[in-house]
Amino acid sequence: MPSVTLPQKENALFKRILRCYEHKQYRNGLKFCKQILSNPKFAEHGETLAMKGLTLNCLGKKEDAYELVRRGLRNDLKSHVCWHVYGLLQRSDKKYDEAIKCYRNALKWDKDNLQILRDLSLLQIQMRDLEGYRETRYQLLQLRPGQRASWIGYAVAYHLLEDFEMAAKIVEEFRKTQQTSPDKVDYEYSELLLYQNQILREAGLHKEALEHLNSYEKQMCDKLAVEETRGELLLKLERPEEASEIYTRLLERNPENWAYYKGLEYALKPGSIEEHQKIYEESWVKFPRGLVPRRLPLNFLTAPPVANINFSTTETIRWSTAGEGSGG
Repeated sequence: MPSVTLPQKENALFKRILRCYEHKQYRNGLKFCKQILSNPKFAEHGETLAMKGLTLNCLGKKEDAYELVRRGLRNDLKSHVCWHVYGLLQRSDKKYDEAIKCYRNALKWDKDNLQILRDLSLLQIQMRDLEGYRETRYQLLQLRPGQRASWIGYAVAYHLLEDFEMAAKIVEEFRKTQQTSPDKVDYEYSELLLYQNQILREAGLHKEALEHLNSYEKQMCDKLAVEETRGELLLKLERPEEASEIYTRLLERNPENWAYYKGLEYALKPGSIEEHQKIYEESWVKFPRGLVPRRLPLNFLTAPPVANINFSTTETIRWSTAGEGSGG
């Protein structure tokens, strides 16, 4: 059946159906569907039938929903709305492969639809179709190059494909477009810088990551993450003296963090159990109420050997004693 174009009045009602669905006003949405479908000229309007089915699905009427959506799709196979709605229905039933097929069919009739592309990219990453995810995110970047999410999504695609160099380049290109002042607090920009640093670390570029951290430290709001990252990088660059200073400062901030003690151990490189124990003995003095510095030495300290016990004799004593007690 060919696609039916709604006149102005019915088209306005259809837009209200979409708004009702977005705002979860499902009962009102059904009323507007009824107003369109009650007109004999539009009783089989595919997109309205599909939206009515999607609305019923949200109200728990799954069988009716599938019947209406399929009927709407049969009436208008060239409608991106019908295919998108059918995909949403499949996704609600966790039939992700089928939903992806529906989204792709929808894009055949409206290839630049942002909402369909976003929904497709979410399912692609969920199904670990990383190549497909990269292609979709590239399309979104072309359509909305001014949006931060477009750049980050595209960088994440390369990051997941372990093409760290390309991911870092994309983030750097986007960072250059951002106009920020060193004195201005911008949490989103700060997270962008930390993410860029993470990519450099995962790429094994530890020296570059440390230089990046030192260059943009003032614009990074999460000072704790900066210190922890610096300590980790100094260890990997085999600069133990500087690393030990970092972990000593971190322990003064939180003496109950296991990772900080481990970092301090790697930095100090104790050569014997005595030296190993000394690290924690100094912590006992510094943090007398600390539990972690008292617990961690149990991982490497050994107890003196226990004297051999004759268990058969012990069992005899226990049973004889029990017998005496129960004699009455």
